[in-house]
Amino acid sequence: MSTQFLTRYAWGTLALNILVILWGAYVRATGSGAGCGSHWPTCNGEVIPRDPSVQTLIEYSHRTSSGLALLAVFGLAFLVTRAFPAGSAARKGAFASVVLILTEAALGAGLVIFGLVEDNDSIARGFSMALHLGNTFLLLAALSLTAYWVSGSAPPAGKPIGGKADRLFWLSVAATILIGVSGAIAALGDTLFPATSLTEGFAADFSPTSHVFIKLRTFHPFLAVAGSGLLLMLIGAIRREKREQPARKLASALNVLVFVQLAAGGINIVLLAPIWMQIVHLLLADFLWIALVLTGAALAADPRR
Repeated sequence: MSTQFLTRYAWGTLALNILVILWGAYVRATGSGAGCGSHWPTCNGEVIPRDPSVQTLIEYSHRTSSGLALLAVFGLAFLVTRAFPAGSAARKGAFASVVLILTEAALGAGLVIFGLVEDNDSIARGFSMALHLGNTFLLLAALSLTAYWVSGSAPPAGKPIGGKADRLFWLSVAATILIGVSGAIAALGDTLFPATSLTEGFAADFSPTSHVFIKLRTFHPFLAVAGSGLLLMLIGAIRREKREQPARKLASALNVLVFVQLAAGGINIVLLAPIWMQIVHLLLADFLWIALVLTGAALAADPRR
């Protein structure tokens, strides 16, 4: 097995999982989560649904793509095990990916089995969405790191350098996860309680009688701006400390994504969160998260390798 094939396979597996995540957002945004009823892993009690509705097709295709992603991650772990020795960073990343995609599948199944889909506006659904988003971010992190190390990038050193950039990195990770969770709640609020105008939306945000999901979505833009400031501080610290070239390049990519994502968030609000813009916003969030994780990997890399 060639290194080139394994590298392409690793990055391809990451790309496939991103597509599955985006399709899952489309399932939520279109209210198709109950397209297969409360049955899992079957669809309305059938392995292959007959005479399916549009919602059933959307949900069933998401389950199918999720199954392919699961197999791809298992295949990645098998190939990495053959190519890398025990205890290597690439192996650890691949095994973490297996655990996290199994958790991802379990959380997705739980949403369906417990009816936390379609027009369900319970607190339990919001909590499950937060868990799902957190696990999704961890899965993307594990897959990204695996692909990064499989590609020949240096594994982590024995201990971090301990500069300001290292401390800011972990604060940025926590902030980005928090922003992602608030974004998932905001998207759920936009789906369940769509506004017909900006005036109506802002009025609902601050109305004492509004649903808790609407009230919570108000925090997302403020958290996004604050978190972006923290990311820019991290980028500045990397440049000032003159870190290794991989870290500086990734920090530059992260810098671009911060501003693009802020612009996309503003457009999403102005356009009243249409489905296509929600998908674009989520895609950019995934790219930003991956860039942040890989920046951290570059910061922690052993300079001797």
